[in-house]
Amino acid sequence: MSRPLLAAAALLLAFAFAVAAASASPAASDFIRKSCRATQYPALCVQSLASYGSPAPHSPRDLARAALSVSVDRARSASAYVGHLRIGGGGGGAVRDCLENMADSVGHLRDAAAELGGNMGRAGSAGFRWHLSNVQTWCSAALTDENTCLDGLAVSRRGGGGGAGVDAATRSAIRGKVVEVAQVTSNALALVNRVAPNY
Repeated sequence: MSRPLLAAAALLLAFAFAVAAASASPAASDFIRKSCRATQYPALCVQSLASYGSPAPHSPRDLARAALSVSVDRARSASAYVGHLRIGGGGGGAVRDCLENMADSVGHLRDAAAELGGNMGRAGSAGFRWHLSNVQTWCSAALTDENTCLDGLAVSRRGGGGGAGVDAATRSAIRGKVVEVAQVTSNALALVNRVAPNY
């Protein structure tokens, strides 16, 4: 891609984020910013949720649902990226294993989003706590899958674990995608953990 075209694309993307952030009401933006302080990656949390679709989340549960939706989208994108590399014949066992981990992560995040979006019962009830525990478990499982992928790539970098054929550029590209997924998933779990007392 030529430099002028790349610069234009970056400028257009920045403009789109600015418009999305401006379209959220000041109260919604403030709610997102304050809620994201409880996450491990607050800047990424604000950036990913401020550009989330309409209507803007106004409750802890809505915000957690939005964060899970962002996580599903990013995990699906990373999985497709790793799958493309795998189909292209690159990467050996570490890429194959990472693809399986990312597919599992997508499934767990979808399950978590569906559970949180369903009828969880009355806040504070045993049924509500059970549903919320399921969401937390699936988010944690997704994080484990993402970290397992990263661990496999690290082992392949050191020359072990069946990682023959994983060149540095491929490892770095996959790692960048998966790290971002792990960060938004971590943020989603932190926001899910805030649902219980505030339903």
